[in-house]
Amino acid sequence: MKRMLTAIATTAGLVVGGLVPLQAVAAPPMVYVAMGDSYAAGSLVLPAKELLTCARSAVNYPSLIAKDLQPATFRDVTCGGATTTHFANPQPGIIAGTAAPQYDALSADTTVVSVGIGGNDIGLVGLAFSCVNLLPEGVGTSCKATNTAGGVDKLAQKIDAFAPTYGTVIAQIRQRAPHAKILMVGYPTGIRKGGCWPVVPVWSQDADYLQAALTRLNKRMAEQAAAHGATYVDLATPSVGHDMCKPAGTRWIEGLIPSVTTNGLVPLHPNAAGLRNAVPTVLAAMGVPSKA
Repeated sequence: MKRMLTAIATTAGLVVGGLVPLQAVAAPPMVYVAMGDSYAAGSLVLPAKELLTCARSAVNYPSLIAKDLQPATFRDVTCGGATTTHFANPQPGIIAGTAAPQYDALSADTTVVSVGIGGNDIGLVGLAFSCVNLLPEGVGTSCKATNTAGGVDKLAQKIDAFAPTYGTVIAQIRQRAPHAKILMVGYPTGIRKGGCWPVVPVWSQDADYLQAALTRLNKRMAEQAAAHGATYVDLATPSVGHDMCKPAGTRWIEGLIPSVTTNGLVPLHPNAAGLRNAVPTVLAAMGVPSKA
């Protein structure tokens, strides 16, 4: 017994003294899966890495992050027009083909998942187009007045009813990728307070109504992320001052007229600068330093 205790003490002393190094525990290889809609896919921001089915950009923020971090595996299944329904079900292509269910990209060894979704579920872009008024305020119909008739905000109700779906998405991801860090990526600021009619032909009250709806959707996403152990990524705050009212070179999101100059060919969507400037915020939420 005395010899055994002496041997144990000697071994412990060597380890503590650094003569017998302890084996370092290696972090698992990064497996990054990007999920979401056209805001995450960077639809029609050139160059495209997939055009006919999902209009997925080669310089969307997930691709730029992957280029920066060089994960062992990167699966980008973001897709233009996606709703949360397409996470569990195939999605018909925009022009041709069919996109597989986005959940299929997940695996037990996935370490990071970014998710940008919800705008299509509540019909936000369609609502925005319904708010277009080419004539001055008062000559025509306000989309805010239409959607709040009778003192009931139909869009707010729709957003609140949809909100628990974010919790379901987080739970479904965790079931398939139990060790992954889940990032719920919010939407950027779309339009400044009061709008900028006629540059963007939406009346002042309607511009504020649209932005309030986007803010509400982001808030519900953040709440569900907090309630279900995911991380919310705020793209709205850093994009203030870069909305669709700003000139080319400053704006990160396009108005109603697509622009070749800013490499933003889809109305009301991020341009190349918007995608690029989302990267630092998402990286910070990952807790991984950028190599750029």
